[in-house]
Amino acid sequence: MLKNSMGFRRFAVSIGYWHDPYIQHLVRLSKERKAPEINRGYFARVHGVSQLIKAFLQKTECHCQILNLGAGMDTIFWRLKDEDLLPSKYFEVDFPMIVTRKLHSIKYKPFLLQPIIELHSEDTLQIDGHLLDSKRYAIIGADLRDLPELEEKLKKCNMNPQLPTLLITECVLVYMTPEQSANLIKWAANSFETAMFINYEQVNMDDRFGQIMIENLRRRQCDLAGVETCKSLESQKERLLSNGWETASAVNMMEVYSRLPQAEASRIESLEFLDEMELLEQLMKHYCLCWASKGGSELGLKEITY
Repeated sequence: MLKNSMGFRRFAVSIGYWHDPYIQHLVRLSKERKAPEINRGYFARVHGVSQLIKAFLQKTECHCQILNLGAGMDTIFWRLKDEDLLPSKYFEVDFPMIVTRKLHSIKYKPFLLQPIIELHSEDTLQIDGHLLDSKRYAIIGADLRDLPELEEKLKKCNMNPQLPTLLITECVLVYMTPEQSANLIKWAANSFETAMFINYEQVNMDDRFGQIMIENLRRRQCDLAGVETCKSLESQKERLLSNGWETASAVNMMEVYSRLPQAEASRIESLEFLDEMELLEQLMKHYCLCWASKGGSELGLKEITY
Protein backbone atom coordinates (compact mmCIF):
# COMPACT_ATOMS: atom_id res chain seq x y z
CA MET A 1 0.00 0.00 0.00
CA LEU A 2 2.69 2.46 1.03
CA LYS A 3 4.65 1.94 -2.16
CA ASN A 4 1.52 2.54 -4.18
CA SER A 5 0.58 5.62 -2.18
CA MET A 6 4.03 7.22 -2.50
CA GLY A 7 4.02 6.37 -6.21
CA PHE A 8 0.81 8.41 -6.54
CA ARG A 9 2.49 11.35 -4.79
CA ARG A 10 5.55 11.14 -7.00
CA PHE A 11 3.31 11.16 -10.09
CA ALA A 12 1.30 14.20 -8.86
CA VAL A 13 4.56 16.07 -8.14
CA SER A 14 5.87 15.24 -11.63
CA ILE A 15 2.79 16.91 -13.18
CA GLY A 16 3.23 20.01 -11.04
CA TYR A 17 0.57 19.73 -8.32
CA TRP A 18 3.08 20.78 -5.64
CA HIS A 19 6.82 21.32 -5.37
CA ASP A 20 8.89 18.52 -3.87
CA PRO A 21 12.42 18.11 -5.22
CA TYR A 22 13.15 15.29 -2.72
CA ILE A 23 10.56 12.64 -3.52
CA GLN A 24 12.29 11.62 -6.77
CA HIS A 25 15.27 10.47 -4.70
CA LEU A 26 13.09 8.15 -2.62
CA VAL A 27 10.35 6.89 -4.93
CA ARG A 28 10.45 5.67 -8.52
CA LEU A 29 8.17 7.31 -11.06
CA SER A 30 5.50 4.87 -12.16
CA LYS A 31 4.83 4.47 -15.89
CA GLU A 32 1.11 4.23 -15.30
CA ARG A 33 -0.82 7.50 -15.53
CA LYS A 34 -2.97 8.25 -12.49
CA ALA A 35 -6.56 9.50 -12.75
CA PRO A 36 -6.92 13.31 -12.29
CA GLU A 37 -9.27 12.88 -9.31
CA ILE A 38 -6.61 10.79 -7.52
CA ASN A 39 -4.01 13.52 -8.12
CA ARG A 40 -6.34 16.23 -6.83
CA GLY A 41 -7.11 14.06 -3.81
CA TYR A 42 -3.41 13.82 -3.02
CA PHE A 43 -3.00 17.54 -3.51
CA ALA A 44 -5.79 18.23 -0.98
CA ARG A 45 -4.21 15.78 1.48
CA VAL A 46 -0.72 17.31 1.25
CA HIS A 47 -2.14 20.84 1.39
CA GLY A 48 -4.45 20.14 4.36
CA VAL A 49 -1.86 18.33 6.49
CA SER A 50 0.73 20.97 5.66
CA GLN A 51 -1.56 23.85 6.74
CA LEU A 52 -2.14 22.24 10.13
CA ILE A 53 1.58 21.48 10.64
CA LYS A 54 2.44 25.11 9.85
CA ALA A 55 -0.25 26.40 12.22
CA PHE A 56 1.27 24.32 15.03
CA LEU A 57 4.81 25.48 14.19
CA GLN A 58 3.61 29.08 14.19
CA LYS A 59 1.89 28.78 17.58
CA THR A 60 4.94 27.12 19.16
CA GLU A 61 7.45 29.30 17.23
CA CYS A 62 9.12 26.00 16.18
CA HIS A 63 10.08 25.34 19.81
CA CYS A 64 8.54 21.89 19.60
CA GLN A 65 9.01 18.39 18.26
CA ILE A 66 7.15 16.48 15.54
CA LEU A 67 6.51 12.72 15.54
CA ASN A 68 5.44 11.43 12.14
CA LEU A 69 4.12 7.91 12.80
CA GLY A 70 4.04 5.57 9.82
CA ALA A 71 5.91 8.18 7.76
CA GLY A 72 7.08 5.91 4.94
CA MET A 73 9.00 7.81 2.27
CA ASP A 74 7.66 11.17 3.40
CA THR A 75 9.79 14.26 2.68
CA ILE A 76 8.31 16.76 5.18
CA PHE A 77 11.61 17.12 7.08
CA TRP A 78 13.48 18.47 4.03
CA ARG A 79 10.61 20.69 2.92
CA LEU A 80 10.31 22.29 6.37
CA LYS A 81 14.06 22.86 6.45
CA ASP A 82 13.85 24.65 3.09
CA GLU A 83 11.16 26.95 4.50
CA ASP A 84 13.10 27.60 7.72
CA LEU A 85 10.35 25.92 9.72
CA LEU A 86 12.13 23.00 11.34
CA PRO A 87 11.05 22.06 14.87
CA SER A 88 13.69 21.42 17.58
CA LYS A 89 13.64 17.81 16.43
CA TYR A 90 11.72 15.83 13.81
CA PHE A 91 11.09 12.11 14.38
CA GLU A 92 9.77 9.51 11.97
CA VAL A 93 8.71 5.98 12.81
CA ASP A 94 7.83 3.12 10.46
CA PHE A 95 8.31 -0.62 10.13
CA PRO A 96 12.03 -1.57 10.10
CA MET A 97 11.72 -2.92 6.54
CA ILE A 98 10.52 0.47 5.26
CA VAL A 99 13.04 2.43 7.32
CA THR A 100 15.89 0.31 5.90
CA ARG A 101 14.85 1.29 2.38
CA LYS A 102 14.63 4.97 3.25
CA LEU A 103 17.97 5.00 5.06
CA HIS A 104 19.64 3.30 2.11
CA SER A 105 18.48 6.15 -0.17
CA ILE A 106 19.58 8.81 2.31
CA LYS A 107 23.01 7.24 2.81
CA TYR A 108 23.82 7.11 -0.90
CA LYS A 109 22.15 10.32 -2.09
CA PRO A 110 24.01 13.49 -1.08
CA PHE A 111 20.93 15.59 -1.97
CA LEU A 112 19.12 13.91 0.97
CA LEU A 113 22.08 13.41 3.30
CA GLN A 114 23.70 16.84 3.06
CA PRO A 115 20.85 18.83 4.71
CA ILE A 116 20.91 16.40 7.67
CA ILE A 117 24.69 16.68 8.08
CA GLU A 118 24.51 20.49 7.83
CA LEU A 119 22.34 20.59 10.95
CA HIS A 120 24.37 18.03 12.84
CA SER A 121 27.13 19.63 14.87
CA GLU A 122 28.87 16.46 16.06
CA ASP A 123 31.44 14.48 14.11
CA THR A 124 29.53 11.25 13.70
CA LEU A 125 26.05 10.79 12.43
CA GLN A 126 24.42 7.61 13.63
CA ILE A 127 22.99 5.74 10.64
CA ASP A 128 22.61 1.98 10.52
CA GLY A 129 20.09 -0.64 9.41
CA HIS A 130 16.96 0.54 11.24
CA LEU A 131 17.97 3.89 12.68
CA LEU A 132 19.15 7.35 11.81
CA ASP A 133 19.76 9.69 14.71
CA SER A 134 21.06 13.21 14.30
CA LYS A 135 20.65 16.52 16.08
CA ARG A 136 17.41 17.55 14.32
CA TYR A 137 16.16 14.41 12.57
CA ALA A 138 15.60 10.82 13.68
CA ILE A 139 14.20 7.91 11.68
CA ILE A 140 13.28 4.90 13.78
CA GLY A 141 12.29 1.37 12.78
CA ALA A 142 9.55 0.21 15.17
CA ASP A 143 6.06 -1.29 15.29
CA LEU A 144 3.45 1.28 16.40
CA ARG A 145 1.46 -1.53 18.02
CA ASP A 146 4.30 -2.20 20.48
CA LEU A 147 4.16 0.93 22.64
CA PRO A 148 6.88 0.08 25.22
CA GLU A 149 9.34 -0.53 22.35
CA LEU A 150 8.21 2.63 20.54
CA GLU A 151 8.68 4.77 23.65
CA GLU A 152 12.08 3.28 24.45
CA LYS A 153 13.40 3.91 20.93
CA LEU A 154 12.08 7.49 20.86
CA LYS A 155 13.65 8.27 24.23
CA LYS A 156 17.01 6.89 23.07
CA CYS A 157 16.82 9.48 20.29
CA ASN A 158 16.17 12.27 22.82
CA MET A 159 12.44 12.68 22.49
CA ASN A 160 11.51 15.30 25.10
CA PRO A 161 8.09 14.77 26.81
CA GLN A 162 8.25 18.36 28.14
CA LEU A 163 8.28 19.93 24.68
CA PRO A 164 5.04 20.80 22.80
CA THR A 165 4.60 17.84 20.47
CA LEU A 166 2.78 17.32 17.18
CA LEU A 167 1.93 13.74 16.20
CA ILE A 168 0.93 12.90 12.62
CA THR A 169 -0.69 9.73 11.24
CA GLU A 170 -1.72 9.55 7.58
CA CYS A 171 -3.64 6.40 6.55
CA VAL A 172 -1.99 4.52 9.41
CA LEU A 173 -4.62 3.97 12.13
CA VAL A 174 -7.03 2.33 9.67
CA TYR A 175 -4.62 -0.62 9.31
CA MET A 176 -4.68 -1.26 13.08
CA THR A 177 -7.50 -2.80 15.07
CA PRO A 178 -9.68 -0.20 16.88
CA GLU A 179 -8.11 -1.31 20.16
CA GLN A 180 -4.55 -0.85 18.87
CA SER A 181 -5.24 2.62 17.45
CA ALA A 182 -7.04 3.66 20.67
CA ASN A 183 -3.96 2.55 22.65
CA LEU A 184 -1.62 4.57 20.42
CA ILE A 185 -3.83 7.69 20.67
CA LYS A 186 -4.07 7.28 24.46
CA TRP A 187 -0.29 6.76 24.73
CA ALA A 188 0.22 10.00 22.77
CA ALA A 189 -2.17 11.94 25.03
CA ASN A 190 -0.56 10.56 28.20
CA SER A 191 3.03 11.08 27.06
CA PHE A 192 2.92 14.81 26.39
CA GLU A 193 1.48 17.64 28.45
CA THR A 194 1.10 19.97 25.46
CA ALA A 195 0.29 18.27 22.19
CA MET A 196 -1.60 18.16 18.92
CA PHE A 197 -2.57 15.10 16.89
CA ILE A 198 -3.29 15.15 13.13
CA ASN A 199 -4.94 12.14 11.51
CA TYR A 200 -5.78 11.74 7.81
CA GLU A 201 -7.78 8.71 6.71
CA GLN A 202 -11.04 7.28 5.40
CA VAL A 203 -14.49 8.37 6.56
CA ASN A 204 -18.15 7.59 5.67
CA MET A 205 -17.14 4.01 5.00
CA ASP A 206 -20.61 2.69 5.84
CA ASP A 207 -22.23 3.86 2.60
CA ARG A 208 -22.23 2.16 -0.80
CA PHE A 209 -19.16 4.01 -2.13
CA GLY A 210 -17.29 3.20 1.09
CA GLN A 211 -18.20 -0.48 0.78
CA ILE A 212 -16.90 -0.54 -2.81
CA MET A 213 -13.62 1.01 -1.61
CA ILE A 214 -13.29 -1.71 1.04
CA GLU A 215 -14.05 -4.48 -1.47
CA ASN A 216 -11.48 -3.12 -3.94
CA LEU A 217 -8.81 -3.04 -1.25
CA ARG A 218 -9.71 -6.56 -0.06
CA ARG A 219 -9.28 -7.83 -3.59
CA ARG A 220 -5.74 -6.46 -3.47
CA GLN A 221 -5.14 -8.39 -0.21
CA CYS A 222 -5.37 -5.20 1.79
CA ASP A 223 -7.55 -5.40 4.85
CA LEU A 224 -8.63 -2.27 6.72
CA ALA A 225 -8.61 -3.67 10.27
CA GLY A 226 -9.77 -0.37 11.78
CA VAL A 227 -12.50 0.59 9.34
CA GLU A 228 -15.27 0.65 11.96
CA THR A 229 -13.83 3.88 13.42
CA CYS A 230 -14.14 5.43 9.94
CA LYS A 231 -17.96 5.51 10.00
CA SER A 232 -18.31 9.28 10.29
CA LEU A 233 -16.62 12.53 11.26
CA GLU A 234 -18.29 12.06 14.66
CA SER A 235 -16.78 8.59 15.23
CA GLN A 236 -13.36 9.97 14.24
CA LYS A 237 -13.64 12.82 16.77
CA GLU A 238 -15.04 10.50 19.42
CA ARG A 239 -12.00 8.20 19.21
CA LEU A 240 -9.72 11.16 19.98
CA LEU A 241 -11.91 12.60 22.76
CA SER A 242 -12.39 9.28 24.53
CA ASN A 243 -8.65 8.61 24.57
CA GLY A 244 -7.33 11.62 26.43
CA TRP A 245 -7.58 14.53 23.98
CA GLU A 246 -9.36 17.71 25.08
CA THR A 247 -10.54 19.12 21.75
CA ALA A 248 -11.16 17.39 18.42
CA SER A 249 -12.22 18.60 14.98
CA ALA A 250 -12.76 16.82 11.67
CA VAL A 251 -13.57 17.88 8.10
CA ASN A 252 -13.97 15.81 4.98
CA MET A 253 -11.53 16.47 2.14
CA MET A 254 -14.17 18.06 -0.10
CA GLU A 255 -14.40 20.78 2.53
CA VAL A 256 -10.62 21.20 2.50
CA TYR A 257 -10.68 21.34 -1.31
CA SER A 258 -13.50 23.86 -1.46
CA ARG A 259 -11.60 26.21 0.89
CA LEU A 260 -8.52 26.39 -1.32
CA PRO A 261 -7.53 29.94 -2.26
CA GLN A 262 -9.04 30.73 -5.67
CA ALA A 263 -5.66 31.18 -7.36
CA GLU A 264 -4.43 27.82 -6.09
CA ALA A 265 -7.65 26.06 -7.14
CA SER A 266 -7.40 27.56 -10.65
CA ARG A 267 -3.75 26.56 -10.90
CA ILE A 268 -4.30 22.90 -10.09
CA GLU A 269 -7.51 22.67 -12.11
CA SER A 270 -5.60 23.83 -15.18
CA LEU A 271 -3.07 20.97 -14.83
CA GLU A 272 -5.41 18.22 -16.00
CA PHE A 273 -8.88 18.05 -17.46
CA LEU A 274 -11.44 16.42 -15.17
CA ASP A 275 -14.73 15.46 -16.74
CA GLU A 276 -16.25 13.76 -13.69
CA MET A 277 -16.52 16.31 -10.89
CA GLU A 278 -19.00 13.96 -9.23
CA LEU A 279 -16.40 11.20 -8.82
CA LEU A 280 -13.92 13.66 -7.28
CA GLU A 281 -16.60 14.75 -4.78
CA GLN A 282 -17.45 11.14 -3.89
CA LEU A 283 -13.81 10.31 -3.35
CA MET A 284 -13.09 13.44 -1.29
CA LYS A 285 -16.11 12.84 0.94
CA HIS A 286 -14.63 9.48 1.90
CA TYR A 287 -11.42 10.91 3.34
CA CYS A 288 -11.02 13.31 6.23
CA LEU A 289 -8.59 15.42 8.17
CA CYS A 290 -8.93 15.28 11.96
CA TRP A 291 -6.96 17.15 14.58
CA ALA A 292 -7.00 17.20 18.35
CA SER A 293 -5.19 19.09 21.07
CA LYS A 294 -4.44 18.93 24.78
CA GLY A 295 -2.90 21.58 27.02
CA GLY A 296 -1.16 24.50 25.38
CA SER A 297 -3.91 27.03 26.09
CA GLU A 298 -1.24 29.72 26.55
CA LEU A 299 0.03 28.88 23.04
CA GLY A 300 -3.46 28.90 21.55
CA LEU A 301 -3.40 25.30 20.31
CA LYS A 302 -7.18 25.05 20.80
CA GLU A 303 -7.70 27.87 18.30
CA ILE A 304 -5.97 26.00 15.48
CA THR A 305 -8.51 25.34 12.80
CA TYR A 306 -8.48 24.49 9.18
